[in-house]
Amino acid sequence: METRCVSRYQRISPRKCRLVANQVRSLPVGEALEILRFSPHKAAQLMRKTMESALANAEHNHGADIDLLRVSRVTVDEGPVFKRFRPRARGRVGKILKRTSHITVVLSDAEE
Repeated sequence: METRCVSRYQRISPRKCRLVANQVRSLPVGEALEILRFSPHKAAQLMRKTMESALANAEHNHGADIDLLRVSRVTVDEGPVFKRFRPRARGRVGKILKRTSHITVVLSDAEE
């Protein structure tokens, strides 16, 4: 049984978020939540909220035993990019890209 949760349009670069996603991939849920809880990165908070939501979905919708769940997949996809501009020297303009991310966490039973 697989349970997933998607957190879309998060205001963090996908590249920064993937660094945290690589740390928790294929770990038991309790251990992954502990790693995310004490991580100093902004992406860890976003990932933890998404993982807790997937855990609540598994418990409520499927009646899963939360001690047996593992993080089977974590993907961070690129969302829309906000484009902003700043004035630069000699009348030019500098483009600033504010990237967004879509975070997907999939939890599954340990026996799969």
